[in-house]
Amino acid sequence: MSRYNHRHNLSAREYLYRILFSLFAIAVLVVFMPRGTTSAYHYQLGEPWDEDAFIAQDSFPILKSAEQIIREQDSLRQFYEPYFRQDVDILEQQSAALKQDFSSLPMQGIPYYYQPHLRDKLNHIYQVGILSAEDMAHFENEKPEMVRVYHDNESNWRSFSQLFTEKTAYEYLVHEEDSARFSHSRLHGLDLMKYVKPNLTYDSEKSQQQRQEVDSRLVRTKGVVLQGQKVVDRGQIVDEEVMGILHSWEQHQKEHTLTTKERLTRFGGRIAYVAILTCLLLIYFQQFRSDYLDSLRTVLLVMTFFLIFPIITYTIMAHMWASVYLVPYCVLPIVLRIFLDSRTAFVTHVITILASSIVLTQPFPFIVTQLVAGLVAIYSLRELSQRSELFRAAVWVTITTLLTYLCLEFVRGTADGGQVMSRWPYIYLMVAGVLSMLVYLLLIPIERIFGFTSIVTLVELQNVNNPLLRRLSEEANGTFNHSLQVANLAAEVANRLGARAQLVRTGALYHDIGKLENAVFFTENQNGQNPHDGLSYERSAQIIIQHVANGMKLADRYKLPSVVRDFIATHHGKSLTKYFYVKAMETTPSLSSEREASFRYPGPKPQTLEQAILMMTDAVEAASRSLTEYTEESISALVEKIVGAQVSEGSFNECAITFRQIAEAKEVLCARLRTVYHTRIQYPE
Repeated sequence: MSRYNHRHNLSAREYLYRILFSLFAIAVLVVFMPRGTTSAYHYQLGEPWDEDAFIAQDSFPILKSAEQIIREQDSLRQFYEPYFRQDVDILEQQSAALKQDFSSLPMQGIPYYYQPHLRDKLNHIYQVGILSAEDMAHFENEKPEMVRVYHDNESNWRSFSQLFTEKTAYEYLVHEEDSARFSHSRLHGLDLMKYVKPNLTYDSEKSQQQRQEVDSRLVRTKGVVLQGQKVVDRGQIVDEEVMGILHSWEQHQKEHTLTTKERLTRFGGRIAYVAILTCLLLIYFQQFRSDYLDSLRTVLLVMTFFLIFPIITYTIMAHMWASVYLVPYCVLPIVLRIFLDSRTAFVTHVITILASSIVLTQPFPFIVTQLVAGLVAIYSLRELSQRSELFRAAVWVTITTLLTYLCLEFVRGTADGGQVMSRWPYIYLMVAGVLSMLVYLLLIPIERIFGFTSIVTLVELQNVNNPLLRRLSEEANGTFNHSLQVANLAAEVANRLGARAQLVRTGALYHDIGKLENAVFFTENQNGQNPHDGLSYERSAQIIIQHVANGMKLADRYKLPSVVRDFIATHHGKSLTKYFYVKAMETTPSLSSEREASFRYPGPKPQTLEQAILMMTDAVEAASRSLTEYTEESISALVEKIVGAQVSEGSFNECAITFRQIAEAKEVLCARLRTVYHTRIQYPE
């Protein structure tokens, strides 16, 4: 069984949480999955068709283009004749009012023969018709050529341009030709506007019916594609005719109404497919990395990236925004490789690609291309040590995906010389490669949000020019050199045991930073004088023990990651300060439990394999400096004594380390120390 995997009885709450996470993932993917058809094509006018031959699955009409519809609507506009209802009583009312005014009001300066003249004009304008300003504004954008005017059961056609408005009717009344008999100036005393009133009313109901009759003459289709008919073949140039047929098919798919049985079948298929993939991912963690399931932040990280890429794919396909090849799917394996491990990154990537491909018309080239991209991304980051390697990985991913897609073109017969290849998929893949280069921008937000520490961050922390390490080298040079030696030893042990070498190395460099507060109280920083002289053994032990708490304070001040702070807290576990404890025992053979506790580190004990490696290496390297002679036997005895004491004291009871790993660690430590302290030949004088 892997050291990362463990069996334990899950509580009811843990089972509930895992079930809820799985149901949540299934629900989210099903909700975002496009409704109706799950097939969509991407094509460009004038470009070759890069999919397999499109065969009509059922018959559908070929729709006319929008421009053609507009032209035909314009040509039919002449047949649109809105209806107006004419009020014939208004003419009699206004004529009677004019007659009454002439007989009852003093019309100074207006001859009597003006009355029949004005009455004739009123009769003309009311026979032609007067529109209100509101009805005229209704036809401001679209003016019909003819209108139908009706009253009672009679109707007739009139030219719309000849109809009067209240303004033009008044202008017609007051306008006179130059003559001595009828003069405009004589009408100043008469308010002719009072005799002008609209007598035509727009009939919206009848007009709408007439509009529908005209629109019904417009035929919006220009043919039919029969079921089984080939619309376009692979490599064929998409011209305007093919473009129109493809648009007609898309519209037919949108308008196609599914039966209840079809809807239930598709909905059930979506749920079953997503549930299978989610369960496969959960089973992988349960079987191989159950330790990840114990960490909420790890579950959230994997779940976030497992959901986000299918959601992006579903959204793109539902709205037909762009090609899915523009999406940098390789970001997922890169991120999980950096923060977790290669196997988890690949398994999650495979399941994510399968979840995304369900909505594609041609999933095979997509799956192959993206799986190759994921593998290359993981392989290229095998020895990740600096952020620039992320750019190198993105370049390799881009080149490989382009070659993979080209090979698929040859295999499927597109690039055999007889057909035209589309350049758009290659452009999309290059854009996705450029986008994947920006993954380094995600590292810091992910570290802050999910609480992870990437290998890149660990490597950056190992730079001896970092403020804290530079301060350690200047103020406590002996401790700094000790930390460097421990870092090298611990990294070799970690490599031998399959642990995280970069993590151990970084933790080793910072594990003793607390000695900065009282550097001269530690042997490696002393130069002849020992400040412990004159202090009680308990006081000296407390000063030594205090370097752990001081280190935690410095780690918080310099914002070191939590995984590094854990090394500071656990590198002594709950062990005793042996030297001062033994000295105290010599003076007081029977120490009380309270006094004994004052010589013991507060802990906690190492919780991980990496922390256990640092604890062994730190103690062995420090003790090796006290040897009087460096022989193979003395070094082996020292390592056996130090590590054996830690095992017997139960220092490793809370971490996943085996006796075999402890034995291998001791072998590495012995071999490395023999190399460090090897005997040199004496050069002649």
